[in-house]
Amino acid sequence: MIKSKLIKLLAGGFYSGYSPIIPGTTGTIPAWIIAYFLIGNNPNWLYGAVIVTTIFSIYIAGKAEPLMGHDSKKIVIDEWAGMFITLILIPYTLTNYVIAFLAFRALDAVKFFPAHTAEKLPRGWGVTADDVVAGIQANLLTRLIIFVIGGIR
Repeated sequence: MIKSKLIKLLAGGFYSGYSPIIPGTTGTIPAWIIAYFLIGNNPNWLYGAVIVTTIFSIYIAGKAEPLMGHDSKKIVIDEWAGMFITLILIPYTLTNYVIAFLAFRALDAVKFFPAHTAEKLPRGWGVTADDVVAGIQANLLTRLIIFVIGGIR
C-alpha cells in the first residue's frame, strides 16, 4: 500500500501529472521550475538532473504502469527527463527557457519520428524514450529559434 502510493507520487511528478486538463504540461512545469530556479546556470547540476531523472524515470515508470495503466497520462516523471534534456546548453535566460518549455511540450505532443517509434519500447523504456527523443528534438529547435531571433541573452 505505502509502496504503491510512493510509486504513484514519484511517477506522477509529486502529483503534478494528476491534473484533469493537459497533465503532460502541468506535469512538466515542476521540472521547468526546478531547472530555472534551483539548477539555474549550473550545467553540472543540469547534466546530473538529466542522468538521474532519465534513469529514475525508466525504473519508476516501469513500476507505475501496472498501477496506473500503460503509459498513463498521469505518469510525468518522463516529462521531467525530457524537459531537462531540452535545456542542455541552452543559454540561461527566462526567454530562452520559456522557448525551450514550449518547444518541448509541442514536440512531445506531436511525437515526430523517432519519438513515436521509441514510445513502443516495453515498460518504462517506452514511457521514457519518447520524451528523451522529444527533449533532443526540442533542444535543437530551441537552439534554432534562438539563432534565428538573434541570440537572446
